[in-house]
Amino acid sequence: MERFFKIHPKDNVVVALTDLNKNDKVTVDGKELELAADVPVKHKFTLVPMKEGDTVYMYGVPVGKVVVSLSAGSMLTTENTRHVAAPYQIGRQEYKYEQPAVDKFATRTFQGFHRKDGQVGTGNYWLFVPLVFCQNRNLKVLQEALETGLGFRKENPYKLLVRELAGKFRGTDREAENIIETPKIFPNIDGIKFLVHEGGCGGTRQDAQLLVNLLAGYIRHPNVAGATVLSLGCQHAQMSMLEEALGRGGEELGKPLLFFEQQKYPSEHVMLEEIIQATFDGLKEANKNSRQPASLSKLTLGLECGGSDGFSGISANPLIGVVTDRINALKGKSILSEFPELCGVEQDLIDRCVRREAAEKFVRLMENYEARAHEVGSGFDMNPSPGNIRDGLITDAIKSAGAATKGGRSPVADVLDYGEYTTKEGLSLLCTPGNDVESTTGLAGSGANIILFSTGLGTPTGNPICPVVKISSNSMLPRKMKDIIDFDAGRLFSGGLSQEVLADELIELIIAVASGEKQTCAQKLQQDDFIPWKRGISL
Repeated sequence: MERFFKIHPKDNVVVALTDLNKNDKVTVDGKELELAADVPVKHKFTLVPMKEGDTVYMYGVPVGKVVVSLSAGSMLTTENTRHVAAPYQIGRQEYKYEQPAVDKFATRTFQGFHRKDGQVGTGNYWLFVPLVFCQNRNLKVLQEALETGLGFRKENPYKLLVRELAGKFRGTDREAENIIETPKIFPNIDGIKFLVHEGGCGGTRQDAQLLVNLLAGYIRHPNVAGATVLSLGCQHAQMSMLEEALGRGGEELGKPLLFFEQQKYPSEHVMLEEIIQATFDGLKEANKNSRQPASLSKLTLGLECGGSDGFSGISANPLIGVVTDRINALKGKSILSEFPELCGVEQDLIDRCVRREAAEKFVRLMENYEARAHEVGSGFDMNPSPGNIRDGLITDAIKSAGAATKGGRSPVADVLDYGEYTTKEGLSLLCTPGNDVESTTGLAGSGANIILFSTGLGTPTGNPICPVVKISSNSMLPRKMKDIIDFDAGRLFSGGLSQEVLADELIELIIAVASGEKQTCAQKLQQDDFIPWKRGISL
């Protein structure tokens, strides 16, 4: 195994692939240097002497400045390096791009659910959508009744353990009785999902509109077979706003949509009974749809990273970028999120925008976002988490340059604000925070029907309606947290596999998950995370 990795010819630092010791000698680009300090795996060390104020380059772009003089072979730390991002401007140069060869996947298909509007789902879910948080209790009652009664949720194994412990405490010393689970009666429905949230009222009207746009995206989503919408009646997020966001109440979607407003009913009991009856009828209709072959052009990949480490930007993220370029070349779609983690690579993304209007929108969203961060005493430079820093991502620009590789090298077809739905073939940029769940919530709301999520430290994040494929940046993580990792990209270094081979494997996994042949770890754990982003700052 190699001991270090240089990402770009212009770089003046490299990444340690294993623990290195002070006075170890390494040869980089034909030149030998002696390490001035111990360098833990995933951290970076300098290739040349650097004086105070010198710029640190990774991925060929500025990612920091040193604040003290460093000898060659010194490790970068938060004490000797500060974040810096390259300046950018619109219209600097024309972008040239050569699509990857995709012949081996040109005729491949997945088994999906075809919708009236031309989209194809990788799942078939019924959705319960509250327009305001005061419907959450009703959702809880409905969830308990519908999921267990219709066979969509397995018996909680921890309940059995508690019963066993209670029996022993009572002195009966008997094991918990076996529970006979209700068989699933709608075989073509993958589940009933409940979008519990804390918004819809009490915030700004802008937050209410943002929430409504997001919920409309979930209802429009190809993985959704139909939806039951609950409203109180007096909140900011009005039913009429949702109908407007869907367009004529969503009739063109060709899926059952049921609307209930509590203040129009004489009692909660009456409303809930009517909801259950109407939803049951809707499920019978949705169950008539079954999986049929679909071109890979019907895939929309959401691109996310969380719990990143020093390997994320050299293994998992670039691998996702290769797969992204292939799906885009097959006329599919992809969505790159997390605007705080694009800080420092703005110029590259601006140059890749196919329309000036898209570049201008990207700059406007980035600058408005960062301005709001500064208003509350923060900034993109504060984005790296303690876990990121501990594993070698010591500046936001280092983290961003690696995170952006998930978007491959495809031209940028469109730029979307949070809650906007993707419509253009190819790569879109979506303004989300770096917070994992707020971002994945936004990706699904913008139409991603499968999410590729890289991680180096491990995170169990999932989504109610969209499969989330967890891709580890290193091979230690799948052994340590095997119940949350779906794919090991660390084999690029630990197993000596090429990026080409790993990309082929990952696409095969995507096809299997999209076809319902394989569940992701997050699906098995029933990890249904849903947190809408409010316009307050969340980095």
